[in-house]
Amino acid sequence: MASRLEINFVRLLSRCESIASEKRGETEWRLEKYVGALEEMLAALRKSPSKPTPEILTEYTRKVDFLKGLLEAEKLTSATEKALANQFLAPGRTPTISTERMPATKTVHIQTKARCTGEMRHELLGTGWSEKGTSEADLRNRRGLPLDERQSAAELDAVLQHHHNLQEKLAEDMLNLARNLKNNTLAAQNIIKQDNQTLGQSMRQADLNFEKLKTESERLEQHTKKSVNWLLWLMLILVSFTFISMILFIRIFPRLR
Repeated sequence: MASRLEINFVRLLSRCESIASEKRGETEWRLEKYVGALEEMLAALRKSPSKPTPEILTEYTRKVDFLKGLLEAEKLTSATEKALANQFLAPGRTPTISTERMPATKTVHIQTKARCTGEMRHELLGTGWSEKGTSEADLRNRRGLPLDERQSAAELDAVLQHHHNLQEKLAEDMLNLARNLKNNTLAAQNIIKQDNQTLGQSMRQADLNFEKLKTESERLEQHTKKSVNWLLWLMLILVSFTFISMILFIRIFPRLR
């Protein structure tokens, strides 16, 4: 069950996505305020005891970052800068609410890219920009342009497509790099785990050998003490026998006069 905080967060996020998809004037302030509130709710949601799974939190963070990036891109003055900034925005991967067929942030991203591309195209061609920048109107404008301007527009489209392909290839390369790094990390983790097990076994074997060595040392010490005792008694017996023998010799063989 989703917590009350998460339900309110999802509702506000859906509202922000709806506002972002609409045409907004320069005096529109709700989206920026709502995104700020989303950041605070997301921070509280991370600290909540009933927080969602890490995958859902990552998706929420991705959508909030997308909306923040969208607001920052709209504050740029140049259409080229706006188009470039929008190229690096990453929309959400899953719908926010169940009624969406496609993630709303992805729809907003497509609309914003089309709008920025149209603004940049009209800025480069030196014509006025109108909000009727749909594909049909753009096609009619192209037909009314001179040949060199149409070629410039086609070249611009080719450049944008080339940059888009490069970004997709770069993203794919980064994904492969991250996957390889993960595999290498897991392999290194397994090797370290095996080394730790081997080290543990070696330490246990060393402790066992130390105990055996200690036992054998004690036995050797006891054996040495026994050997010294027997030698001492043997020497005492030998000295006593020699002393008695000398006395008997003196008694039996008196001194010659």
